[in-house]
Amino acid sequence: MNWVQIVVNLAGVAAIAWIVWYFWLYRKEGVSVSESGGVQEAVITVKGGYDPDVIVVKAGKPVRLHFNRQESASCSEMVIFDKINQSAKLPEGETVTIEFTPQVAGEIPFQCQMGMLRGKVVVK
Repeated sequence: MNWVQIVVNLAGVAAIAWIVWYFWLYRKEGVSVSESGGVQEAVITVKGGYDPDVIVVKAGKPVRLHFNRQESASCSEMVIFDKINQSAKLPEGETVTIEFTPQVAGEIPFQCQMGMLRGKVVVK
């Protein structure tokens, strides 16, 4: 094996390691929500994804998530919370609020109707 083959093999292994880390091992910390009047609130911008896409809340306190859609892509027309049986249509340029009170620790995933845009609420 010559030095070119060694370099190409090492570059391939490095690329594979990076892909594994980025897609399977990397975990975002999440954004803690602000609390006022006993309600936890966060504004989520919908533009090519959800920003922030990981929201950290406390169990037993009401949560208000304000979704502001800033694009016209059909995929982002709705947000769906399967675990809590809630969904909302997101008109372009408007803010729509989803309210719920998580009772137990865990994760509440949300997504667009096509499943391409994803996020989650982490309940602690």
